[in-house]
Amino acid sequence: MGSISVRKLDDEILKALRLRAAEQGISMEEEIRRILERAVATPERITDVARRYFGPEHGIDLELPDRETSEPIDFSE
Repeated sequence: MGSISVRKLDDEILKALRLRAAEQGISMEEEIRRILERAVATPERITDVARRYFGPEHGIDLELPDRETSEPIDFSE
């Protein structure tokens, strides 16, 4: 696994990271890893989210119409 160092972080950012980590009972380093992982993760499709919350394992069988799938729009570029 790789590692990085980030220099010149504002004191308020460090304070906020410490607070976020403490609220979840994890280290600040773990909180930063989680933030970075979410930042670069592929966005979920709405149908995947719907199935996770309302799928057969929850007693609901969704019948979704056949449609072409498309990739999520990346607005960061």
